Amino acid sequence: MITLKKEDGAADLSGITKLTVGVSWDPSSGTSGGPVGLLRRKRGVDLDLIAILMQGAEPVRFAGLDSLDPMGNGSVQHTGDEQTGAASGDDESVHVTFADVPGGIDAIVFVAAAFKKGSSFEKANNISFKVYDATGGSADQVADIWPSLLGNDNANAVARAFRSGAGWQLEVINRKGQIKQGDKQALLRFAMA
Repeated sequence: MITLKKEDGAADLSGITKLTVGVSWDPSSGTSGGPVGLLRRKRGVDLDLIAILMQGAEPVRFAGLDSLDPMGNGSVQHTGDEQTGAASGDDESVHVTFADVPGGIDAIVFVAAAFKKGSSFEKANNISFKVYDATGGSADQVADIWPSLLGNDNANAVARAFRSGAGWQLEVINRKGQIKQGDKQALLRFAMA
């Protein structure tokens, strides 16, 4: 088991063959009370977890939104688009099986974003990014990353898994920023920064 913090730098993933990154959030009523607040909580907010697969400095595939198995071999799989934050546990997850990731993929950047127009981190409570060692079929949590509540950013680069020799390493990024909502190119550029 490893424990990850941004300050620790990259962690060696030797012995970890499967990794899961998840995001969870709770719907918020914002500053509204009464029936309006109840309606907002019921409607929820749609945040998105996206895994961007990099070949050198270029994004070449992504898992998330409407792409659940971008390599077609199950090496990087997204659980699907949760649109309310009402699910129990992680609302969206990406599962990575390192041995099956094609050799041309050098890194995978995990980004959470309020991608769709009208969505916002401010409309969600208790946002949490979790990293799990899923080797052997169990999911042992190795990190819980909490973004700052300050600011009006709508994207967070959570973590980056990258090849290191024959193995993989993982670093916590936890970098907030702004993207143009609904613009996939802006999302990809944010992941590359």
